[in-house]
Amino acid sequence: MANFVPIRKEQLQNTKIASKRHLGHIAKQHIISVTADEYAQASSSFPIVLVKTPDSPRHQSVAMLGLETSENLYYKNDEWIGLMLPKNAGLAPFSLGLDPDQENTLVPYINLDSEFVGEDKELPLFDEEGKETELLNNVQNSLGRLYENEKRTENLIKELVENDLLQELELNMAFASGEKKKLTGIFTIDEAKLKALSDEKVLDFHKRGIFVPIYSMLSSLAQINRLVQLRNETEDRKISTIQIVPVKKEEAAAEAETTAS
Repeated sequence: MANFVPIRKEQLQNTKIASKRHLGHIAKQHIISVTADEYAQASSSFPIVLVKTPDSPRHQSVAMLGLETSENLYYKNDEWIGLMLPKNAGLAPFSLGLDPDQENTLVPYINLDSEFVGEDKELPLFDEEGKETELLNNVQNSLGRLYENEKRTENLIKELVENDLLQELELNMAFASGEKKKLTGIFTIDEAKLKALSDEKVLDFHKRGIFVPIYSMLSSLAQINRLVQLRNETEDRKISTIQIVPVKKEEAAAEAETTAS
């Protein structure tokens, strides 16, 4: 269990961070949060999709790292093999959280249970005079930029939802053994509806740079084949074919009704 606490000089004066940190904390993650400003670069490595659980109205922007739960195909032999690393992954053991002493204020948190944290590590958070070190200042700046990027991503998703531009997909996988598996709950851009946008809306999207993340998301779907390739290179349970199929709204509604009953 993680033990995140706000970074306070009074409690963490002697706390230090390891100079070398690995990505073992995401070794079993099959998806990872990615922000819209990262889409263009990330699209050369991962499929970028939106995910949503049936009981949540919100979509989350993620890069797919695997095709099954707990499968990270980009972290092999304790090494990251992706062409880029989403910013969210590299910030451990830090995160942003609400200030317990000041309403509606975000402050940096640290996971005290992380193997990278301890008084016996190399890089201090505070110097001997109690001032924030360059490390802590850099972390706070990185967290602040990530937060702003996440807010912009939320606004992008809101635009896509309000303009009815999202389309649910299902991935149908067939294994060499004859087993079949379906992956659902992922969303991308509906190209037909994108092409049907009014000239006024197209101009608006163009001026605000919205088409850049949209087309990056669409082009990234080709990386699903890369996932299959990476998986088949190391797994005995190989995938023989994979199909990306749009889910029609009436089918999705019927399936949700069947599940609910």
